[in-house]
Parts: sequence; C-alpha cells; structure tokens
Amino acid sequence: MKKKAQLSTEDQALFRELMRGTRKLAQDTIVHRPVRKKVTEMPVKRLVQEQVDASHYFSDEFQPLLSSEGPVRYVREDISHFELKKLRRGDYTPDLMLDLHGLTQLQAKQELGALIAACRREHVYCACVMHGHGKHILKQQTPLWLAQHPHVMAFHQAPKEWGGDAALLVLIEVDEWQPPELP
Repeated sequence: MKKKAQLSTEDQALFRELMRGTRKLAQDTIVHRPVRKKVTEMPVKRLVQEQVDASHYFSDEFQPLLSSEGPVRYVREDISHFELKKLRRGDYTPDLMLDLHGLTQLQAKQELGALIAACRREHVYCACVMHGHGKHILKQQTPLWLAQHPHVMAFHQAPKEWGGDAALLVLIEVDEWQPPELP
C-alpha cells in the first residue's frame, strides 16, 4: 500500500486559510435497526396434522374419469372450462412449486396434501407440481390424486416454461382473505 503524498507547507497553509472559521461536524446520522416482522410460525404438530389430513383425500383405488386424449387436464364440474384454457395458455403464474422427483408414492401424496394446505393457508391460487417422467408412476398417479381433492378446481399440463409434460399447473380453491378484526 502506497503512503499518501505529503502536502507541501505552502499547500498546508493555503488549506488552513481556506478552512478558517469552519468547525468539525458532529456525527448526526441515525442508524435504525431493521424492523423485524413477527413471524407467526405454525406449530410443527399442526403442520404435520394438516399434511396427514390432506393426504387422506388421495386414494389409490378410486380412478376418476380423466380424458385420455391430448394433454393431462381436469376441471371440476362447477368451474368454467375457460379456467382450463387459461391454465393451458399459461395465463396463470404459479406462486408455489412442488418437485416430486425421487419421492415414493406415499411421500408424494403427503407432499401434495401439504402443498394444497399451504396454498389455502397462504392464499395462493396457482401452483406447479413437477412429477417428472421417470418410470411414469408419479406422472400417472399425480393427476388421479389431484382430481380427488375437493379444493382442486382444475389442472392442466404445464406450458414449456413451467415444465411441459413433466409438470402440472394446478388451480386451488382459496377462501377470500379477510383482514383480522380490530378490537
């Protein structure tokens, strides 16, 4: 590291002459501590119970009637088919992503249940479930499980940017958010 060049005596005198009548400023900057939001973490016991409850909707014996032609898709009877079209076109952007790669069927069911519960809790309408190709077990089972859940409004094979035929975009029925009442 180089030493700073020393000012000549003439330059030092000139500096002092120019600075006459000034005074040193006191440090007046206030540093605010970051405001920490109170994180209302759900108890682990409640999360596990939510996950177990949600996985009870998924049966391996029940086979919902899904279209075998074209891409994988489903729309609940009381939902407009236009929602399915919007899913296909990619009008919805998923806020949550679930990757099922490498999971067993039991684990995948539990994760799907947890995803739907999280979507409802966080007021997320659209999620992406990546089941992958693999041995086609999860690829075949995931739509069958999703069609059984009462809070799944629709799902469609994801557009290319969200995984293509190795993923599904899912529309979740979410209760309208209401602000907490003030006392």
